[in-house]
Amino acid sequence: MEIKVNFLDNLRLEAKFDDFTVIADQPIRYKGDGSAPGPFDYFLASSALCAAYFVKLYCNARDIPTENIRLSQNNIVDPNDRYNQIFKIQVELPEDISDKDRQGILRSIERCTVKKVVQTGPEFQIEVVENLDEDAQALLMGESDSDSATWIEGKDLPLEQTIANMTGILADLGMKIEIASWRNIVPHVWSLHIRDAASPMCFTNGKGATKESALCSALGEFIERLSCNFFYNDQFFGEEIANAEFVHYPNEKWFQPGPEDELPAEILDEHCLEIYNPEGELFGSNLIDTNSGRIDRGICSLPFVRHSDGETVYFPSNLIENLFLSNGMSAGNTLYEAEVQCLSEIFERAVKREILEQELALPDVPAEVLAKYPGIVEGIEALEAQGFPVLVKDASLGGQFPVACVTLMNPRTGGVFASFGAHPSFHVALERSLTELLQGRSFEGLNDVPPPTFNSMAVTEPNNFVEHFIDSTGVVSWRFFSAKSDFEFCEWDFSGNKESGDKESGDKESGDNEHETATLYGILESLGKEAYVAHFEELGAPACRILVPGFSEVYPVEDLVWDNTNKALDYREDILNLHRLDDDALADLVERLEESQQDNYTDIKTLIGIEFDENTNWGQLTILELKLLISLALQRHDEALELVEAFLQYNDNTVDRGLFYQAVNAVLEIVLDDELELDDFLPNLSRMFGEERMAAVVGSVSGEVRFHGLEPTSMKLEGLDRHLRLIESYKKLHAARASRAAAVE
Repeated sequence: MEIKVNFLDNLRLEAKFDDFTVIADQPIRYKGDGSAPGPFDYFLASSALCAAYFVKLYCNARDIPTENIRLSQNNIVDPNDRYNQIFKIQVELPEDISDKDRQGILRSIERCTVKKVVQTGPEFQIEVVENLDEDAQALLMGESDSDSATWIEGKDLPLEQTIANMTGILADLGMKIEIASWRNIVPHVWSLHIRDAASPMCFTNGKGATKESALCSALGEFIERLSCNFFYNDQFFGEEIANAEFVHYPNEKWFQPGPEDELPAEILDEHCLEIYNPEGELFGSNLIDTNSGRIDRGICSLPFVRHSDGETVYFPSNLIENLFLSNGMSAGNTLYEAEVQCLSEIFERAVKREILEQELALPDVPAEVLAKYPGIVEGIEALEAQGFPVLVKDASLGGQFPVACVTLMNPRTGGVFASFGAHPSFHVALERSLTELLQGRSFEGLNDVPPPTFNSMAVTEPNNFVEHFIDSTGVVSWRFFSAKSDFEFCEWDFSGNKESGDKESGDKESGDNEHETATLYGILESLGKEAYVAHFEELGAPACRILVPGFSEVYPVEDLVWDNTNKALDYREDILNLHRLDDDALADLVERLEESQQDNYTDIKTLIGIEFDENTNWGQLTILELKLLISLALQRHDEALELVEAFLQYNDNTVDRGLFYQAVNAVLEIVLDDELELDDFLPNLSRMFGEERMAAVVGSVSGEVRFHGLEPTSMKLEGLDRHLRLIESYKKLHAARASRAAAVE
């Protein structure tokens, strides 16, 4: 994690990281102002807080109340060496806690991350640099042997060269990538989380059998998501980009809807229209670009090449962002490598969906077949030694598709986690299934997976697949676990090397990505599916996006009409200008929100595509709370009382915000009762809620205070640092694309 420090007045310091700011000072006796804890005080507190966090995790997992648990830490200083200290952590436990849980709580404290880092002994490297943002990727990995060349199946270059190439590309873009965490809880299963230090909303996860392959995975995913603009999906790009010569890519085209809002003739083709507009309900206004909001420019459309005949077909950017999420995106050392990965993931998700929704039972992979891959077996055995039974399944549906499945059962919670992986190589597909299972997860994280069900509706409803797509934590049918499988086991091989099934380590000759690409396209063709391909190489790495209409969508096609992200355009400007709206405009805004039948608990940041800092009231704001604040501003007290009661019953906002609305609720009850006088209650209300909070409450109910807790902003996005950092990240891509386009011309 990158922590940037600014020097303030006197000895005060400001540390900024993620969305947080920490102020440090020195005591007056050390010539400070005593306005904040000192740096060493924060260090001491961090270990106590970390220990308490692990106690809380332990207790939450076992429904043990923590109200009567107390924890303290004292540091005992050696009088002869003040740097030699003992950190004594004491925990006070209620008498009714069992001996087993007492020992468990003590063991949980032993897992404190701060404690482990201190005990291991961190190494400090101190240096002067010309620019803090240069040498951006220097800390991703330690120095490797310059002569080493580790080839793995599916890669067209060694891992070391792949890492060097990708980190160089990101550095040239001005992206300072940092590793937020590593995981390696069982042998041969590595994962990590990387992010842009300047814009932590831009992040990816990587997985692999080694730390190098996991880093390649994360870097490749980062570049693919930059290339396909996925980090910025649904987000407002700001007025500067919205008014630029191009918004997404230099080769985009804008088409105007017809006079009756008909779809422009220039977009999609007959095959796509049969899928996306079968009943003629889709109109041009449904496809206006969310990111720019430029209704006047028409429909922003991107060129894709139809694989069957090489013809160019224009897809609205809005359609892509609404239906596909990250499905069908990849980057690699070569375009063939990228396309194999891309197509493999498309098959993985499509087959997974069919298995889940059809409640199919899959055949086990025989032990003698698994034995060919001792690394995978060792990882599975380590999971089972921790008490997690593991099922390894052939998900090829009788040899039709290059898909495997590893399913973990958690006897502690009754939950199951079905992880799928795909690749033309049987071995790689199995490995991906296992590494996906544990990507970014601790053993405790496996307690969060849901139990199976015989409720077919729960399994087949569209949002269940979305949950499976995002983090594989959707619901699985009990029928999946039947010993009577719907298919015979098949030891399939779609790779370019028929010998690859007998070995775990790849080499340059172990896979033929060009051959495998043709094989995977052939499967789509046999299914009657059409693929549309876009290549992106302007950032310096081959990347692609493949759309397979009617096969690779994540969200239902109906969302284009009934739940389109460009609903943001109906509200974005008014909500950002909230403090400037007069009563008529406010009444119109709340009326439109009511008529739209939007879910009251939808976040405003999701509704309008703005990355508010989640630690602010804007970041927690829901449609319900916005309606409530508007009702207070318009002096509609009856409506406000109804809304505040709903807020207090179901909302999980901050404690401070909850107390504010508790007080609002009380004051509204009083002012709406003809027999009560507010002045009679104010003294004790102030004792309960505090003078400052009550002043805001009374002002809000009287209309003198509008939108308490929401800082004014506008379409200029002033004060919205988190979103502005995201836009700055996108501007780096935009500039690179503009420069590349100019060079080509």
